[in-house]
Amino acid sequence: MPELTAARSDTEVEVDLSVNGRRRRVRVEPRKTLSDTLREDLGLTGTHLGCEHGVCGACTVLVDGEAVRSCLMFAVQAQGTEVTTIEGLAPVGAPLTPVQQGFMECHGLQCGFCTPGFVISAHAFLQEHPDPTEDEIREGLSGNICRCTGYQGIVRAVQRAAELTREDVTA
Repeated sequence: MPELTAARSDTEVEVDLSVNGRRRRVRVEPRKTLSDTLREDLGLTGTHLGCEHGVCGACTVLVDGEAVRSCLMFAVQAQGTEVTTIEGLAPVGAPLTPVQQGFMECHGLQCGFCTPGFVISAHAFLQEHPDPTEDEIREGLSGNICRCTGYQGIVRAVQRAAELTREDVTA
């Protein structure tokens, strides 16, 4: 059987994208993930790496408004897109988003490692389901794993975020 060798790319590719509303240009190897690019090249360490297999949801970001696992996406695939990380949901000095407010009020976090992924996922979920049931919330966030909380606070946080969003709409 012939020996397989890993191909190594020494060629970097330029990628233009918008991250948290700011145009960015980075040079990356074609095999570099979006999560590694965000963390290593752009200094956005709020995007956490858990499993690096797309299972835990810790690395979830918004790409053109859709929640995606940034560990499963190559940075080159983000060419021309709008990426929103946890840092971009409510920049320093801005009011918290309803999801962030809900997590704070309802103790939707413990160690905090999974929190950025949950907040981003909940944000995307509530865009599609503004008045969710508890079962819908649990299903909608089933792609994110928390090892600390038991999920009750997280579910209450998303319910509270939905309430806050509805209050904002009626105000």
